[in-house]
Amino acid sequence: MSKIMIVDDDPNIRELVRVLLKNGGFDTCEAADGREALRVVSEGNPDLAVIDLMMPKMDGYDLCRNLRRYYENLPVLMLTAKGELPAKVKGFEAGADDYLTKPFEGDELLLRVKALLRRYKIETAHAIRIGGATIDRNSYTVTINGVKEDIPRKEFELLFKLAGFPGRTFSRDRLIEDVWGYDFDGNERTLDVHIGRLRERFPAETSGFKITTVRGLGYRLEAPE
Repeated sequence: MSKIMIVDDDPNIRELVRVLLKNGGFDTCEAADGREALRVVSEGNPDLAVIDLMMPKMDGYDLCRNLRRYYENLPVLMLTAKGELPAKVKGFEAGADDYLTKPFEGDELLLRVKALLRRYKIETAHAIRIGGATIDRNSYTVTINGVKEDIPRKEFELLFKLAGFPGRTFSRDRLIEDVWGYDFDGNERTLDVHIGRLRERFPAETSGFKITTVRGLGYRLEAPE
């Protein structure tokens, strides 16, 4: 049974989300603010976090940044009353995977939680199968329709990162840091060039996936379920 961490300073919201998740077959743990959440996540080892945006002591943005720093493979669903685009962009830049605005339907919450858990299971594998492609981390090859192709190391790492979290939007800065490192002295043009090469190598009609530009933010890889 997957365990979901609920982080919200409103006890009524925590109770509502807890009941919905338990009825959906999930176990839960809770925290009332970001600082408490960092303690709970280290002790409770949750599989996913549902976090509020506006909280005392440490808000959802800072909590998300900390979770991304120390718990890379923990999916994060932001649950908040702020539905404006700038707030969503800021949330995704902090590392959130998905965004659900209050008030919300219980069925939608469960669907989003289940979808995020499915995405993150892919990342733990050494080989990702997505669309019509198999992306093998052991051999650094991509196989499509039985044809195996070796590609440059950075292109592979970029593709594996995006394919490991299908549907998740990565900021440009995040991709550069994860693939090229914090001390990278180039610029964003390098990322754009590598994305362009991946699109040329693996067109959507043959690979079964596509890399989409999210204007003002970065990129995400999309593939049919």
